[in-house]
Amino acid sequence: MALTYSAGSLVTARGREWVVLPESEPDLLVLRPLGGSDDDIAAVFPAFETVRGAEFAPPVPGDLGDQRAAGLLRTALRVGFRSGAGPFRSLAGIAVEPRAYQLVPLLMALRQKTVRMLISDDVGIGKTVEAGLIASELLAQGEATGLAVLCSPALAEQWQQELRTKFGIDAELVLSSTVSRLERGLDLGQSLFDKYPHVIVSTDFIKSTRHRDDFVRHCPDLVIVDEAHTCVTSDDTKVSTQNQLRHELLRRVAEDAERHLLLVTATPHSGKESAFRNLLGLVKPELARVDLDSEKGRKLLAQHFVARKRADVRQYLTKEDGLADDSLAERTAFPSDRYFKDETYKLSPEYRALLDDAIAYASERVEEADGQGRREARIAWWSAIALLRSMVSSPRAAAQTLRTRSAAAVAASAEEADRLGAPLTSDSADSDALEGMDVAPGAETEENAGSRLAELAQRAKALEGPAQDLKLKALIKHLKALLADGYNPIVFCRYIPTAEYLAEQLANDPETKKRSPLGAKTVVRAVTGTLSPQQRIDRIEELAAEAGEDAAARRVLIATDCLSEGVNLQHHFDAVLHYDLAWNPTRHDQREGRVDRYGQKRDEVRVITLYGDDNGIDGKVLEVLIKKHRQIKKDLGISVSVPDEMSTGVTDAIVEWLLLRGRQGQQETLFESDSFQQSFADLEQDWNSAADREKASRSRFAQRSIHPEEVAREVAAVREALGGAGEIDTFVRESLNALGAVLRDSDDGFAAQVRGTPMGLQDALAPVVGAETVERDRPIPFRSSPAVGRGEAALVRTDPVVGALASHVLNAALDTQADGARPARRCGVVTTDAVTTRTTLLLVRYRFHLTLPSRNGEKQVVAEDARLLAFEGAPRNAVWLPQERAVELLDAQATENTAAASGERTMTRILDQLGEVTPYLESYGDELAAELDASHRRVRTASGEIVRGLSVTAQKPADILGTYVYLPATASVPAGVSA
Repeated sequence: MALTYSAGSLVTARGREWVVLPESEPDLLVLRPLGGSDDDIAAVFPAFETVRGAEFAPPVPGDLGDQRAAGLLRTALRVGFRSGAGPFRSLAGIAVEPRAYQLVPLLMALRQKTVRMLISDDVGIGKTVEAGLIASELLAQGEATGLAVLCSPALAEQWQQELRTKFGIDAELVLSSTVSRLERGLDLGQSLFDKYPHVIVSTDFIKSTRHRDDFVRHCPDLVIVDEAHTCVTSDDTKVSTQNQLRHELLRRVAEDAERHLLLVTATPHSGKESAFRNLLGLVKPELARVDLDSEKGRKLLAQHFVARKRADVRQYLTKEDGLADDSLAERTAFPSDRYFKDETYKLSPEYRALLDDAIAYASERVEEADGQGRREARIAWWSAIALLRSMVSSPRAAAQTLRTRSAAAVAASAEEADRLGAPLTSDSADSDALEGMDVAPGAETEENAGSRLAELAQRAKALEGPAQDLKLKALIKHLKALLADGYNPIVFCRYIPTAEYLAEQLANDPETKKRSPLGAKTVVRAVTGTLSPQQRIDRIEELAAEAGEDAAARRVLIATDCLSEGVNLQHHFDAVLHYDLAWNPTRHDQREGRVDRYGQKRDEVRVITLYGDDNGIDGKVLEVLIKKHRQIKKDLGISVSVPDEMSTGVTDAIVEWLLLRGRQGQQETLFESDSFQQSFADLEQDWNSAADREKASRSRFAQRSIHPEEVAREVAAVREALGGAGEIDTFVRESLNALGAVLRDSDDGFAAQVRGTPMGLQDALAPVVGAETVERDRPIPFRSSPAVGRGEAALVRTDPVVGALASHVLNAALDTQADGARPARRCGVVTTDAVTTRTTLLLVRYRFHLTLPSRNGEKQVVAEDARLLAFEGAPRNAVWLPQERAVELLDAQATENTAAASGERTMTRILDQLGEVTPYLESYGDELAAELDASHRRVRTASGEIVRGLSVTAQKPADILGTYVYLPATASVPAGVSA
C-alpha cells in the first residue's frame, strides 16, 4: 500500500528531492523539485516508481565557505522563490519588481470581493504594470480563471508581450487578422473564448454585433479595458457609431456584477464631466449618479478610483507622507522636466508660390461648391483641408495628395462626407483607431481638375531636397544640434509620404554611397502605418542594434502617429521633434509621452516644435492651441484634453480665414475675424472649465483609501521575505566576482563579461542573454533601475539574468561535487570582532500550507520562506538573538584567519547538537504562520467572505540550509571567558 504524503512534504524520487504539491492524490503525486520552479513540476505514480520520504541533508562539516557564504546562499535561495507565503501570491513569480506606489491599486483591489477599478494615473507612471499586478494576483489566488484585455489592434502585441514577459500570462491575440486561424482549431459549437482562457482582443474587432454577442456570452471573469475613455462619450456631444458600439460592448460586459473589471486611461475626463460620469457608471452604476461633492460620494469613489500625478509618486513613503522615517523611501526617476523650444522656418519663394496657387485652387473649389449644395460644400471643404495640411507637411505629401482622389468625393450626403473626410485630416484626441490614419489624404474631387492638380503635383515633386524645402533644411539643422548634445530624437510626422521622404533625405545609403547630412554614424529609420504593429517594434529594435553602443553613434527615428500611443520608446530615445503640428495638442502630449516616462535615463527630455512662420496655418495653431495646452499642463502638473469639437472649431476658423484671404487678398487679420473670435472664445471657456474641473477633481478625489503607512507595512514585509534592491546588487557583484567574471563599473550599474566563469553558469545565462553574447564575451550591462532595455539586466530579483545566476549559485552550494568555483556554501566558521561569544547563524527554509478561500472555491497552496535565526552558546542552552541581530551577522568581517582543521572540528560539534534547537525552530515557524495569517486577513479586510476559511500552517520539520559559526577574535574575548 502506497504511503500518503501531505502537501509540503519532502520526498525522494527519480534520484532527486521534491516538494509534494496540494494537487496530489494518494495514487498520483504532483511534485516540484526542491529549489526548482513551476516549469519543472512533474507527476509521479507511486505504484510504478519508487517514492520515499526524505529529510533535508545536513551540511558537510568540511565544506566550509568564507564570510560571504551565508549572505550569498540566503539571497540565491530567496531569488528562487516562486511561491511566496505573503498575501501577494504573485509577487514572487513575476518578472517585474513593482514600485511601492504601484502596489496601491493592488491593495485597493484586494479589498473588494468583485474588483471594479478605474486606474487613471498620469502618462508614464505605469498603468499597464498596475493592471497586470492585479490580474496576476487574482489569477494566482483563484479569484479569476480567465483574462481578456480589450485594446486597440496597434497595442495588442505590446500587451501580449508585457503579460508574457513580466507576469507569465500567455494570452492569445484575437484580431481580425488572427480570428480565422483560431476558429479553425475549435470543436463544433465551441467558442474561442472558452478554448483560450487568456485573450487580448481588438476592441474595434469585437464591438461589431457579429462578434460581440459571442464574446459577452463567453467573456472571462476578468476584463481589462485599455484607453477606456474611448469607449464612452459625453451626453451633449454627437456620438459616432464607433463610440456607440464600443460603449454598448462595455455596458454589456459590465452588467455581470460578478465580473472583475479594470478600466485604464490617463484621461478619464476628456474635458467633459458627463463622459467621466459615464465611465464611472461602468465601474459601478451608482457612481454615475452619486453626489461626488458629498463625503459619502467621495468615499465611495475612493474605493474604486486612483489618479495620481508624477509629483505624487516621485518621492514616496517618506516622512512627508506621514511615516516615522525615510527607511522605506523610494525615489522614482521620472525626467524632471521637458525642455520646450519652438523653432520657425520660412518657405522658399518657389514653395511660397506653390502654396499660394494651391490655396487659390482650394478657395475657388469651396466658393464654387457653396452654390451647389451642402454635400458638395462639405466634399470641397475636406478636400481643401487635405490639400493645405499636406502642403505644409512636405513636397512628397503634397504631390501624393494632389494625385489622389478625395475620400469624401464618393459621399452620397454631407454627413457621409464628414464621416469619410474628417479622420484623415483631423487629429482627434480620443481616436483609438490610429491604424490607417497616417495615409496622405486626397484632394481631387472632379474630373476636369486633373490637369491643374497634376501641374501642381509636378511642381511639388520638384521642390524635394533642402535647397528648396527650407523646412527640411531647418530640420537638419536642429537634428544636428540634438545629436551633437548626445540626444537620440524621434521626428513625428502627420503623413506616411512625409516620413518616407525624410528618411530618404536623412539616411546613409551604402549602395549609392550617399552620406547622411547628419553624419556617417547616424542611423535613420522610418516607422509608419505601412508596417504591422510587430514589424514596427522589430524595426525600432533593429535601429537600436545597428546604432549599437558606440558613443559616437546616434539614432534618429522618423515616425507617424501610429507610434504616438501605447508604445514605450524611452530606452532608445530621449528627444521629440514635432515636424508636423497636430491640430489637437493632446496628440503632441501623447507623442512626447513615448519618451518622457518612467525608465527614461535623461533627466531632461527635449521637445522641439518646428512651425512655418509664413504658411498661414502653423503659427496660428501653435499660438492658440499648443502653447495654451503647455501652460495648463505646467500649472496643473497634468495634461487636460482640449475638447475635440472646440479644437476643430478653431482650426476650421483658421482654414476659413486662409481660404477667404486666398479669394479676396489680404484683409483683416485672423484674430480680427468674427468666426475665429467666436470659436476661440468657445474654446477658451470650455478648456478653462475643463482645467478647473480637473484641478478640483485631483484635489477632491485624491487617492485616500490606502494610507502610505499601509503600503509601507506591506512593502517592508515583501522586502523582508524576498529581499531588496541593495541585497541583489551585492549578491550579483560578489557572485560574479567569485565565479571569475570581469566587472566594470558604469554610471548606473556595471557591466560583466562571463566567458571566464564555469560552463554551468554560461549555459544558464545563454538562453536569457543570448548564446552569442556569452560566446563572444560581450559585456552584459546590469542597471540599477528596474526599467531596462533589451539586452540589459536589472538589479532586481525578478530579472531573468539574476534568476539564472541565483539558480547556479544555489545548485552549486547544494552540490559539494560541482565543478568550478562555489561562492556560496552551506556552512562556515568565521573569526571576527563582531561577536564576543560564540554565535551560530542558521539559514532556515520554512514551508507553509495555505488554504486560501475564493469565490471559485478553496485553493491549497504550498509556499516558502527563508529566515535567519541566531543564538549564542551551545545549541542545548541557546540564547536566541533578535531578528535584526541575526541579519547584522551577514556583514561581519573576518578579522583573523580560522585554521581549516579547527573550523571543521567546530562545525562538526555544532552540527551534531543541532537537533536540540528543533523545538525552537518549530515554535518560530508557528509564529510565522500566525503572522502570515494576520497579514492575509489585513490585506483583505473589506469582506468577511474573502477571509472565511483562510488558514496558514507551518510544515514540519523546517529545513536548515546553512549553519555558520562566528567565533570571537582573540582581542574581543572578555577576560576569564573561554572561546
